[in-house]
Amino acid sequence: MKLYALHENPEWFPPFARAFAAAGLDYEEWLLTEGTIDLDAAPPEGIFYNRLSASSHTRDHPYARDYARAVLDWLEAHGRRVVNRRSVVEMEVSKVRQLTALRAFGIDTPRTVAVVGRSGLVAAAERFPVPFITKHNQGGKGLGVRRFDDLAGFRAYVASDEFEEPVDGITLLQEYVQARAPFITRIETVGYDFVYAITADTARGGFQLCPADACELDDQGRPVQAASLFALREGFDHPIVGQVTAFARRHDIEVAGFEFIEAADGRVLVYDVNTNTNYNPDVEAVAPRSGPGELAAYLQRVMVESHAVLV
Repeated sequence: MKLYALHENPEWFPPFARAFAAAGLDYEEWLLTEGTIDLDAAPPEGIFYNRLSASSHTRDHPYARDYARAVLDWLEAHGRRVVNRRSVVEMEVSKVRQLTALRAFGIDTPRTVAVVGRSGLVAAAERFPVPFITKHNQGGKGLGVRRFDDLAGFRAYVASDEFEEPVDGITLLQEYVQARAPFITRIETVGYDFVYAITADTARGGFQLCPADACELDDQGRPVQAASLFALREGFDHPIVGQVTAFARRHDIEVAGFEFIEAADGRVLVYDVNTNTNYNPDVEAVAPRSGPGELAAYLQRVMVESHAVLV
C-alpha cells in the first residue's frame, strides 16, 4: 500500500523523506500548489497524510488551502484513509477555530477578540487592555504578530502602510501574556500520543518560532541564530499533556504540535495548534524518540490496519 504525503513546501520535507525511507515506506509527495482533480474518477488506492500549512500563501502558494480542501473532500467521499483529515484543514487555517475549540474542551487560552476587516480594529482595541498583541487568524511564522503598549501606537499602525493585511481579513487582538520565564513550550503528539516537549527562546526569537531546520536559515542557507532557539524540555510531565492529547483525539488531529505559555500569574495558556508540525534538528539530536520516526511508525500502523480492513 502506498503513502501519499500532501503538502506544499518541499523545503520542510527532507526530515520526513529520510524517516519514511528508513522505515521502508512506499511514499509519494503530492504538492498542494496547482493541479487537477477528476471528480468522475476514483482516487488512487493508499493512505493519505495531510500536512497543509496555514502559512502556504506566504510562499506564493495562494491556492494551497482550497486545493487541500478539494482534494480531501474527494478522497473522503471515496472512503480513503486520511491522516489529519479534512476537518483538520479548518483547524490549521483558523486560530479562531482553534481557540474556540480549545475553550469548549476546557483548555485555557489567552483572551482574544477577532476583528473582521480593518475599520473596526481601533474601536475594538479601545475596549481591550494594554499591552496586547495582534496576529493573523490564518497565521504561522509569526504572521501579523506585533506587541502594542499603548493605543496611540496601535492607531498609527492601523492607519499606516505598515499594516499587514491578513489573507482572510481577520485580525486577532490578544492579551499579551507575561511569561513566568522567557520561553514557550511546544508539545509534539503523534497518533494522539505524547512524543516530547520543546522550549523556544522568546527572549531571542520573539514571536517567530518555527522549529523546522529551514526556518533557521537565511536566503543564502546560513544560520539566522548563532545557537538554536529550541531545546528539549527533558522530563516534562504536566497535566496539560493529557489535556491536549485528549483534545487531539476529540478532533481527529493525529499529528500536531501544541504551543502554550506558562504565565507569571500561574495560568497555563494554549494559544496555537500546529497540524503540519515540523521538528527541530537540534532537539531531534538529543530527544529520546524521533518525531519523524514516530510519524513513520504510526503511518506504518495505519497502513497495516487499513490493509487488514480491505482484506
